[in-house]
Amino acid sequence: MHSIEQVPDHVVWPIRQQVMYPDFDIEQVKLQDDASGIHLALFDKNTLVSVASLFKTDNDLQFRKLATLNEFQGKGYGSKLLQYIIEFAQSEGCEKIWCNSRVSATSFYKKFSFTETSNRFTKNQIEFVVMELTL
Repeated sequence: MHSIEQVPDHVVWPIRQQVMYPDFDIEQVKLQDDASGIHLALFDKNTLVSVASLFKTDNDLQFRKLATLNEFQGKGYGSKLLQYIIEFAQSEGCEKIWCNSRVSATSFYKKFSFTETSNRFTKNQIEFVVMELTL
């Protein structure tokens, strides 16, 4: 049984670090605007397995740092969390959801009808593409 809860920003930082930036220290995985974000945690029973952070601007919702612990990947947790994010955005009246996707993760987002934009960039030697979903 899983549950998704809003949590304080410090709860999501360890999973961000472990999954996305294992060579960084915890300070380096904090976002400048974390204090203004909505942070989600997916728990399987009492184990925190997946996290994401949401930032709303006007009618757009950006989600950042969607991460699932390595040993839980491929079991549908990230999909459950992304579906929750989509439903949350719809309930908030958003017109678009978007993210900076690692190029290696684009097929995951395409399963949810996200499309790649022409906006691409590289950060910390990782290639990204902006992906969006019009609601």
